[in-house]
Amino acid sequence: MAESAQQVANQAQEQAQQVASKASDQIRSQVDQRSTQAGEKVSSTAGDIRSIGQELRNKGQDGPARLAEQAADRAERVGSWLKQSDADRILSDVEDFGRRKPWALALGGLVLGAAASRFLKASSTQRYQQRQFQPPTAPVQFQPGNGAPAASPVPPTPSGQSQGFPEPAGVANGGER
Repeated sequence: MAESAQQVANQAQEQAQQVASKASDQIRSQVDQRSTQAGEKVSSTAGDIRSIGQELRNKGQDGPARLAEQAADRAERVGSWLKQSDADRILSDVEDFGRRKPWALALGGLVLGAAASRFLKASSTQRYQQRQFQPPTAPVQFQPGNGAPAASPVPPTPSGQSQGFPEPAGVANGGER
């Protein structure tokens, strides 16, 4: 009996390890795919920055053009790193950076958290405003006896009571009983 329980426990442990391994592989695949996409976007942005720098140079603004070119060079390096890196390398590089400059990593996390907070606040405000401008729904009339709603909503009567609902005692005849 103890041997069968041990076998069941070992099988459960093996299955859990397989599931964890599969999930880890899927996460790595997603990180690889997303980092490549991000790298392509960053590289595209670097090209845009470089063209802005060229326009500034054509207008005789060499200082800002030089800054734009430096920003484009850095963006291209980041973009190529993202495209060429796999999940393990990205994690390793982030860990190394965090060991060398822990305050920079903490500050980066704070900035990302603040950006995420602003995004969520903006999106929730937009959702709230969308709900405010939706037309109100008309009250639904319930049929006496079965509690089922009527086929169509019934507008309120001039007295403010919905049709189909009995008025409270004493209200029908002006408050007298």
